[in-house]
Amino acid sequence: MRAVDITEPGGPEVLTVTDQPAPEPGPGEVLLDVVATAVNKADTLQRRGLYPVPAGSSPILGLECSGRVAALGEGVTDWAVGDEACALLVGGGYAEQVAVPVGQLMPVPEGVDLVTAAALPEVACTVWSNVFMVAGLEAGETFLVHGGGGGIGTFAIQLASALGAKVVTTAGSSEKLALCAELGADVTVNYREEDFVEVVRSATDGKGADVVLDNMGAKYLSRNVDALAFDGRLVIIGMQGGTKAELDINTLLRKRGAVIATALRGRPAEQKAAICREVVEHVWPLVAAGQVKPVVHTTLPLDQAAEAHRLMDDSAHSGKILLTVR
Repeated sequence: MRAVDITEPGGPEVLTVTDQPAPEPGPGEVLLDVVATAVNKADTLQRRGLYPVPAGSSPILGLECSGRVAALGEGVTDWAVGDEACALLVGGGYAEQVAVPVGQLMPVPEGVDLVTAAALPEVACTVWSNVFMVAGLEAGETFLVHGGGGGIGTFAIQLASALGAKVVTTAGSSEKLALCAELGADVTVNYREEDFVEVVRSATDGKGADVVLDNMGAKYLSRNVDALAFDGRLVIIGMQGGTKAELDINTLLRKRGAVIATALRGRPAEQKAAICREVVEHVWPLVAAGQVKPVVHTTLPLDQAAEAHRLMDDSAHSGKILLTVR
């Protein structure tokens, strides 16, 4: 099969399409003929040698995909050859075929075409698991999400808004802020020009944010805690702003706040399966109803994976970058 290979750690130019052995579905797995996959920040880190592949997993890039069932592993009964699906992966999406644990396979939401469906699994599972399963965001609460113009941000804004939260988001350009407002953000913050802590306090009459979803890590740690409401929950899912920072425990204690760090890729298969089930139950109906829509910046063929990574590295895009495989 054709798949993207990393010749050596480095920039986008190290990505090349080569012929590689096709996978075989093991017990409890489904083999997908991949139609499309999506580029995620984690892919660019793995390309640079900064995000090791979990033991026993495919070294091929790609944390999500869409496609058609090509074969069933032993014990799989709920799917049939030819079924269309999208999938949450540990790796392997940048290829013509991938083997997927059946629990991480999800039906394509009604009204979404098969290529666009590749934009959904990673963001839907990340946002639902962290914002709702872990942080317990409820209707009427205030939600702050950083990077509102990205794949995670555009999805989180829509989902939180659809479920009744007040949404505050940060972004770095007027164009991205306008998109965030269109998607349902109640308050937008240009992080290059404004202090998001002060904006959050002003927008909540001094109360603060009940839930913060952060992709920056160290750079925003103290300010995120400052932005929290009493009993607020800060969920860190990225390290774009570094890995080490000081934390004022006194501030956290006074607010009865919680700081939680999570990663989706390394979770056990049974946890991922549980997340996928909840996404299908709670999120897919909102997608089918048009209340939450995948935002796609551009779609490129697999041969242009290097260009897709350049776009991701530049951070000028909004929403998801897709690669079509078939």
